[in-house]
Amino acid sequence: MPDTSHSDRDDVPSFDLTTQPWIPVLRSNGQQDELSLRQVFEQASDLRRIVGDLPTQEFALVRLLLAVAHDALGGPEDIDDWSDLWSDEQCFAPVGAYLEAHADRFDLLDTVAPFFQTAGLRTVKDEVFSLNRIVADVPNGDPFFSARMPTVERLTFAEAARWVVHAHAFDTSGIKTGVEGDKRAKGGKVYPLGVGWAGNLGGVFVERPTLRETLLLNLVAADTTGLRIDEQDAPAWRRDPCGPGGAERAPSGVRDLYTWQTRRLRLHFDERGVHGVVLGYGDPLSPRNQHSREPMTAWRRSKAQEKKLRESLVYLPRDHDPERAAWRGIASLIADASAPGQGADAPAYLRPQVLEWVARLVSEGLLERGFLVRARVIGPKYGTQQSVIDEIVDDSLSMAVVLLHQQDRRYAEQAIAAVEDADRAVYAIGDLATNLARAAGTETDGPRATARDHAYGLLEAPYRAWLRDLAKAEDPYEQRTAWQRQVHKAAVAIGDRLTAAAGQGAWQGRVVATKKGTEWLNSALAGKWFRIALARDLGEPGLRGTLPGTAEGPATDEHAATDEQPDSETTVKALA
Repeated sequence: MPDTSHSDRDDVPSFDLTTQPWIPVLRSNGQQDELSLRQVFEQASDLRRIVGDLPTQEFALVRLLLAVAHDALGGPEDIDDWSDLWSDEQCFAPVGAYLEAHADRFDLLDTVAPFFQTAGLRTVKDEVFSLNRIVADVPNGDPFFSARMPTVERLTFAEAARWVVHAHAFDTSGIKTGVEGDKRAKGGKVYPLGVGWAGNLGGVFVERPTLRETLLLNLVAADTTGLRIDEQDAPAWRRDPCGPGGAERAPSGVRDLYTWQTRRLRLHFDERGVHGVVLGYGDPLSPRNQHSREPMTAWRRSKAQEKKLRESLVYLPRDHDPERAAWRGIASLIADASAPGQGADAPAYLRPQVLEWVARLVSEGLLERGFLVRARVIGPKYGTQQSVIDEIVDDSLSMAVVLLHQQDRRYAEQAIAAVEDADRAVYAIGDLATNLARAAGTETDGPRATARDHAYGLLEAPYRAWLRDLAKAEDPYEQRTAWQRQVHKAAVAIGDRLTAAAGQGAWQGRVVATKKGTEWLNSALAGKWFRIALARDLGEPGLRGTLPGTAEGPATDEHAATDEQPDSETTVKALA
């Protein structure tokens, strides 16, 4: 039931997000609970994390909490301010008074400035739409894979508040019903203007065992190099309430972006909860070259956009690939990249500013080199012209902060190179599967893809364990060598199983075409090519002087160096 704690009259409904429980959390003891904004900050040291209805909802709520913390704490302005917060167990104490001062803007049901909504928002025909439009786990037109089938008839006020935050962050694009007062409406419709702001990002943030540490580690200082935060930066609740339609403007900083009003919406409710919504487009914002404003994503340089727009430098958010686990993309998280230059000197990729911030903390000695963090990656994969969410990426990677150290890059370089070792082994395994299929006279694409997927799956847990322990090693190069031996052993075992499963047809073999003519290919020759590739790329266990990753690795016999492998991938693709 709504309360009336911030209403002028007892008969005016109210749901005050600062005092009413609505944010789902996981406590340190493993119990789940729902807390108010005030309680989340008061109990942050005893909470493990936010647990949204979807991972994207968790990401949106974390950004909301960060906007509150930045604004309530007035910064931090620099690393010294942050250090004071880190050492103070009661660092969030000022948040309570801040929320009380702004409680009127956190009322979900307010008639003048409802939280993240537009009062009086209506269509010309006074239509009220299904809550499916904001509940992302009920795909429009495809409800049969949802626990909420076939439609969402009603939400509690707590649920509705979470989905309102999520809609601004991740709402799909597509044609939307025009609202009265929106000059962009044509024939009662507004044509696609893009997804919610966070939907453009390959979301990244840093996690620790408590929510207090998580929030503080993502609380970037205003003087962070490469990140622009204006003095007038403010979250949505410290700005004038939004009217219908949208306003084109530049963001002022992280508080602004974390609460960017990409939609205009209004909930319809009664005393039992929310039963409908009006949803339209809000403030448009292009993701192009927002790398100096948005810290929670990696960025990629787009030469195609530079040519199209005739701009010297264009960076776009680097979104997540659902088919690629986080450990395989570690280069995008820890690879060192200087501030963007111009032309050929500009880096192709920029790691997330929130990780640059953690790199600064370890480089300046505020965090010990072995301090473990978890890089969490969350993001949607949109389909059909961004009108639906096809998949949601939710992955993480535990690592010591020494991998982010700005002066000592040895550990990061070996961590990235270790992924490349795994890539080379997987490509060799894929080649073996291809050649075994050719020897048996069967199609090759299926066996190759299956073998690769299987190999990456088997190498994932060992790599994650190796990475967690990397900081404990005095010599990261020795650890890399140990990893190569581990990968070599695993790859040989996989290869032996593939060869055994190839059957009699592959053992007998057949004539296949090569670049030099024809060759009799059977499982024995395919296996020899496979061992040559492993020796070249990973070294031969027990032999010194091997040069992994070069053509100078030892061959298995005196003729191996002259044998040609047909249609083999001999180079490793660059990490995407």
